[in-house]
Amino acid sequence: MNRTSLWLNLVFWIAVSFLGFSPLSAHAQSCQTSSDLEAPPRSAITAAGQHFFDMAAKGDVASLRQSAIPSLAADFSGIETTVKDHQQDLTGVQGIVKAVFLLDGTTPVAHAEFYCGVFGKNGQTTGSAVFYFDNLPAGKYGVVLLDATSAKGRMMVSLILQQAGAEWKLGGLYMKAAQVGGHDSDWFLARAREYKAKGQMHNAFFFFTQARSLMSPLPFMSTLATDKLYDESQAAQTADVPTNGKSADLPAGTTTYKLTALYPEVVGNDLDLIVKYQAADISNTNQVYQNNVAVIKALVAKYPELRDAFAGVVARAVDPSGRDYGTLLAMKDVK
Repeated sequence: MNRTSLWLNLVFWIAVSFLGFSPLSAHAQSCQTSSDLEAPPRSAITAAGQHFFDMAAKGDVASLRQSAIPSLAADFSGIETTVKDHQQDLTGVQGIVKAVFLLDGTTPVAHAEFYCGVFGKNGQTTGSAVFYFDNLPAGKYGVVLLDATSAKGRMMVSLILQQAGAEWKLGGLYMKAAQVGGHDSDWFLARAREYKAKGQMHNAFFFFTQARSLMSPLPFMSTLATDKLYDESQAAQTADVPTNGKSADLPAGTTTYKLTALYPEVVGNDLDLIVKYQAADISNTNQVYQNNVAVIKALVAKYPELRDAFAGVVARAVDPSGRDYGTLLAMKDVK
């Protein structure tokens, strides 16, 4: 499993998962925050997280792999790529532990939900968090959230640990910048509200999405702040954006494309819009390239407001097996 590949729609599900909370799920999974934990387990989880961070900062992929749980060690390419991609960001940087959680998932369920901290009648409170996992193997897990600040800005580094006897093994490593193009979550939130005020609802929704992404270190974690932002973003969501497994039609000439995903993503130093659509076959790359360009042009023609918000558009044709072929067009080249 590539632990760096995640689904954007999962973030939406997490944010409303509190509504599905039940006594049964509370019995099956439990969570303790740093303040709930006694000193020995808190220190052990913190020390393991700091140790693995130091390995990553040094680019010591071999030691990380040796310290990983067997399923992760068997397919370590995702972690290796993550570490290499952020090597310059972490060299010589000290990781500051921001939060520690202990998740007890000894009762396996298909959809594991962990509610951490104090919850009120309206859901989350300051200091609480929710974690959501699909098909999580039974066990005890630690989550260590760190900040690493360099000349390039703040990085959020998150480690998932699994207890194996008296040891804590590496179960996942996630790194993400807290800024895009020098802008943080608050900046994107302010722009989202401006777009909404101007009636540019698509731009508003996408910028709400980006603000929420920059706010949380993990896409399968929600907090009071991300829940509030999710609620605010729903007022800007339009019916013609594919979400929650529902496709949307995009006419382009005599062809109608089935869009399956539409979301912002950082490409290099730019914020681009990613559009994925269904394709029967991608073997003829010349034809797929032409289709990708047609999708991009049709999308921007339908929503000209996108020119104000994004540096470019990436169209990805996805065949039934999940393979894709992508094309990037800078917005200035979309005629």
